Amino acid sequence: MTSRAGRSLVVIPTYNEADNICTIVRRLRAAEPDVDVLIVDDGSPDGTGELADSLARADEQIHVLHRSGKSGLGAAYVAGFRWALERRYDVVVEMDADGSHQPEQLGRILGAIGSADAVIGSRWVPGGSIANWPRERELLSRLGNLYIRGLLGLPLRDVTAGFRAYRADTLRAIGLDDVQSQGYCFQTDLSRRVVQRGMSVIEVPIDFIEREIGDSKMNADIMRESLVKVTAWGIADRSAQLRRAWRRWKRRAAAVRSSVSRDEG
Repeated sequence: MTSRAGRSLVVIPTYNEADNICTIVRRLRAAEPDVDVLIVDDGSPDGTGELADSLARADEQIHVLHRSGKSGLGAAYVAGFRWALERRYDVVVEMDADGSHQPEQLGRILGAIGSADAVIGSRWVPGGSIANWPRERELLSRLGNLYIRGLLGLPLRDVTAGFRAYRADTLRAIGLDDVQSQGYCFQTDLSRRVVQRGMSVIEVPIDFIEREIGDSKMNADIMRESLVKVTAWGIADRSAQLRRAWRRWKRRAAAVRSSVSRDEG
């Protein structure tokens, strides 16, 4: 179907979200009836995939992509992106299955995508908010975003946000084949790729509500991966900047020497 943003698809990765998937999809379909839905299930043992199939049988705008096993958020999204690009959608949206992203606020993101290559639903811009988070987790998220923004030079307030939309051409341009990061690191990776290619990103405020049912997928391994990879990217980016600066200095120095030689001659 075609929305005001073009032909749009919301990709929802799932693993053991049987208690949430039906509710979140119904809310999404009610809030944005012109938008299609793709549920990407990683072989959930709790029956999430079967519930997704039942939703798809009852609604032609709901689709299901079954994957053989749990291989991470990033891999699930990349599979969903490829599915969308093969079917020529104009806009592809990321959204969690656990209710932390409010389907009723998707309109804010789709309303902004006409002016940008990517749109991030941000918790940390004016008007954004969080609910049901302990103070220490909020502090960790804020400090993590500050570290990422500073190290990678990204002009974004919520680099790790997972409620976002991309134009199809943006996904084609940033290179999905070598994306291997997961969790928060996956969102950072894509943000970095978009910004480094000179594309435009808009942040719009959202209200993030921590899940009330089911277990969070965040764990120490995901946090460790994010820290290690972001630090490595930052070092690589700074090294590349220094190499470019050194080459520019050498060219200027050579030009000065050449000019001096001509004057002396």
